[in-house]
Amino acid sequence: MAQDQPPKQIRVGVLALQGAFAEHIILLKTLPQVSDAVAIRTADEIAQVDALVIPGGESTTMALIAERSGFWPALQEYVRTHPTWGTCAGMILLSERVTSGGTINNDQKLLGGLSITIKRNAFGSQKESFEAGLHVAGVENSEVQRFPGVFIRAPVIDEILAPEKVEVLCQLERDYKSTPKGTIVAVRQGHLLGTSFHPELTRDARVHQYFVKMAIDWIANNPKSA
Repeated sequence: MAQDQPPKQIRVGVLALQGAFAEHIILLKTLPQVSDAVAIRTADEIAQVDALVIPGGESTTMALIAERSGFWPALQEYVRTHPTWGTCAGMILLSERVTSGGTINNDQKLLGGLSITIKRNAFGSQKESFEAGLHVAGVENSEVQRFPGVFIRAPVIDEILAPEKVEVLCQLERDYKSTPKGTIVAVRQGHLLGTSFHPELTRDARVHQYFVKMAIDWIANNPKSA
């Protein structure tokens, strides 16, 4: 049975094995609904947070560190049952399938959960990085004041494997390089959120706010999973 009232605050962890985790922590700590935002590196630490952010970085390196340290099973179980947001490399880890150069990349170890196929480095190398104004469904006022989406060696969602489960939150509104207008760059599936871009590299906390509200609502309605 759902709680009578959602929790007023949650403790959010940010996976800190590699990548841009500190920037997420800084933004999360500005939100009144976040009691604390902490770096997560072990199974004991992840058990102490209500929700998790998996940051951008190198998805292969993150998976390798988690596996070699014995953290991977706990991380995989957590993602299965708790609100989790993956940005860029984090979204790759949450996907069910990854392609690179047009072929499926079976070497990439994945946590799974998002019923999507990810295309890696869809916009090219780091020198092809760019910023785009985005309308992200559910993000406050983004239809008027576009969210500043920062794309760095960014993946995109190439295919939605379960359209009945996956909610598309954001698509590109014009062509970028060889990536056409309409390409999907943010999705939600139940308690999981994925974004191609890097909200932590801006001063705009609206996507972080969206995730925290999403997590609070999920916990209220799924107390046994929290």
